[in-house]
Amino acid sequence: MDQGDWLAERFEEHRARLRAVAYRMLGSLSEADDAVQDAWLRLARADSGAIDDIGAWLTTVVARVCLDALRSKRRSPEVVRVPDPVVHVEGSTDPAQAALLADAVGLALLVMMETLAPEERVALVLHDVFGVRFDEIAPLMDRTPAATRQLVSRARRRVRAAPVPDTEPAGQRRVVDAFFKAVTDGDMEALLAVLDPDVVVRADFGASAHARMPREVRGARAVAATSLWFARFAAFGRRVLVNGAVGVIATETQWRSVMGFIVRRGRIAEIDILADPERLEGLDLTGVDSQLRSPASGSDPS
Repeated sequence: MDQGDWLAERFEEHRARLRAVAYRMLGSLSEADDAVQDAWLRLARADSGAIDDIGAWLTTVVARVCLDALRSKRRSPEVVRVPDPVVHVEGSTDPAQAALLADAVGLALLVMMETLAPEERVALVLHDVFGVRFDEIAPLMDRTPAATRQLVSRARRRVRAAPVPDTEPAGQRRVVDAFFKAVTDGDMEALLAVLDPDVVVRADFGASAHARMPREVRGARAVAATSLWFARFAAFGRRVLVNGAVGVIATETQWRSVMGFIVRRGRIAEIDILADPERLEGLDLTGVDSQLRSPASGSDPS
């Protein structure tokens, strides 16, 4: 085996882990793939003989690429961005879907991570999720190990302060089904009963798409007032798993969207809708679409 083949083989051993690192940092599957590809190009150009631990070296490179990407985004507060969802048909044995789901992290955590500063997000993922030591993270942050430890502690406190979502699948399904039934029936009281008083809906239509509803809506009554939009969605939607929790996908062209739900204490607390055509095109939904056309697929939400 020549040096190039040996290096490519070592890289493939780490690819899945690197993609998981980048996805948690960026909240974007396509950007995660770009970061991993960048790491491979840098490895191919590097003096591999001088690298003691290829896995650690690649993790550091991916983290640096992600940190630069996060720093460069500089979104305005008015821009609503929903993390890329990992969509899986419940009960599916499709290997590609299963691999994506294995790399997924809960939508609630991804949304919370979007509120962290770039340095906080990268350092927290490296240390708390992948066990990288503070003295190894510190050079990336241009900080001392002690300052890096404080950075991670601050980020960890913010993440842990967030309310914990319900994780029991059957309970999630009951709540989401009740939501769509109330929407379809036009039952405002039932709709308010299933929504948390402080519910928030975030809708990402992309930069050029015409928004069919406000990009961010807060409060049960305000969300209930958008029920006409949800009723249209329900007509095309099928239930799936979104980052391991109950969600809905609409595969028809006009209403092509992915909707993720965060349920807390038996009520819907957050709804994240990705309806950006460009970003949806970048998701691997081919297998999902085909399985949803099968009679064995999940039931409609309506």
